Amino acid sequence: MTKRKIEIMDTTLRDGEQTSGVSFSSSEKLTIAQLLLEELKVDRIEVASTRVSEGEFNAVKSITEWAKEKGYLDKIEVLSFVDNGLSIEWMKNTGAKVQNLLTKGSLNHLKYQLKKTPEQHFSEIKKVIELAVAASIKTNVYLEDWSNGMRNSEAYVYEYLDFLETQPVERILLPDTLGVLSPEESFKYLSAIRAKYPNMHIDFHAHNDYDLGVANALEGVKAGVNGLHLTVNGMGERAGNAPLASVVAVINDFLPDVEIGVNEKALYTVSKLVETFSGFRIPVNKPVLGDNVFTQTAGIHADGDSKKNLYFNDLLPERFGRKRKYALGKTSGKANIQKNLQELGLQLNDEDVLKVTQRIIELGDKKEVVTKEDLPYIISDVLDSNVYEERITIESYVLTHAKGLKPSTTVSVKIDGVLIEEHCQGDGQFDAFMNALGKVYKSKGLMLPKLTDYAVRIPPGSSSDALCETVITWKTADKTFKTRGLDSDQTVSAIKATQKMLNII
Repeated sequence: MTKRKIEIMDTTLRDGEQTSGVSFSSSEKLTIAQLLLEELKVDRIEVASTRVSEGEFNAVKSITEWAKEKGYLDKIEVLSFVDNGLSIEWMKNTGAKVQNLLTKGSLNHLKYQLKKTPEQHFSEIKKVIELAVAASIKTNVYLEDWSNGMRNSEAYVYEYLDFLETQPVERILLPDTLGVLSPEESFKYLSAIRAKYPNMHIDFHAHNDYDLGVANALEGVKAGVNGLHLTVNGMGERAGNAPLASVVAVINDFLPDVEIGVNEKALYTVSKLVETFSGFRIPVNKPVLGDNVFTQTAGIHADGDSKKNLYFNDLLPERFGRKRKYALGKTSGKANIQKNLQELGLQLNDEDVLKVTQRIIELGDKKEVVTKEDLPYIISDVLDSNVYEERITIESYVLTHAKGLKPSTTVSVKIDGVLIEEHCQGDGQFDAFMNALGKVYKSKGLMLPKLTDYAVRIPPGSSSDALCETVITWKTADKTFKTRGLDSDQTVSAIKATQKMLNII
């Protein structure tokens, strides 16, 4: 079966840059253009609008110079205007060879914005196309507000398309400019145009105002369009454009008779680079690209993955250069823990896995984020607690720190079932805690070991709100030893390390 080829035109550098607060530098635009064409392998890219700024001019010039060397010049497109040839001159000076001419696709826009008749508009468009032909520039034509044109002035749209059929135009670009179409309407309008103009190359440009950009793009392909306009991460004005990654995945999985040339494995890499350059953050739950979309949180899902991949679907992370993760938290359960232990090359017996699981659940209840990198620290902390009998517990404490006052601590310690409480000040909260603890031990005729080193760290890859490990070195008359404590609070982790010391001595 011969598959129908759909062109993918990426407009991240033009329409995507209209995202509020986003502006790419010239070097960033060149880098993104190179990745889009060479790594992602989209068919064409729209890189700028004419006559915007000197920076835009320089960006387009650098892209066209690179593209000319690589043989990609006909893949570089620029949004131009019906401006009596000013856009054509601008393009000639940048070396760009394909214009996407912005024209009016609805009678309302034509009457109330331009205040012109269809005949006047068509005449001006004809002149711009003639100037483009003379400058060896190819022309594609945007019908701005085409979707509302089909709803409210269909006769005008067909009159305009009849005119364009007589012109040397490469592609007709039909945008849902305000993102108003439903999937049903997208299919209906595009099917009608496909039937009436079977030889016309038609691109569909969906916006995402109702979160229907992907669905509308899918219906456009079903209706017979030749190309789609998409953006990396769904960037664009208002709610953005139809997102490239989602549309690519949907077409590949749901339309077996359609072929697109996009390299899925490069989607995530390019997405993260565009996120960095733009500052436009990818939501963690964004399909295909979000941090959470290949993360199993529930333990039952991890268990099912181990038993014939029961919770897998066609959206395998490896397709997009990613890996499946198993989240650690209060709902993760033993199966998630085992998956993460396997990745780290660690093995525990069932009893220890249960203890580690309980500790992770405790942290999850406190809304702490636990990462795979935290696991060795948690294991060390839990297994460390197995080597001594816990005769001494720090039952409760109050730590105070106020400007202009010395930090103080009230601590309650249970030693062999007897509760002792003391209060002390110190140079810091932990120092005050140790002073109060010293008073408790002095009342029992006992001495604490000397604290000789105090080190704090968070696991690599962990976040500051997750786990903090405090390792304290202690010295008695006959030995030096270390204890460690693990908690999201630095002082609490030090107190936990201290409780271990009390039981060891």
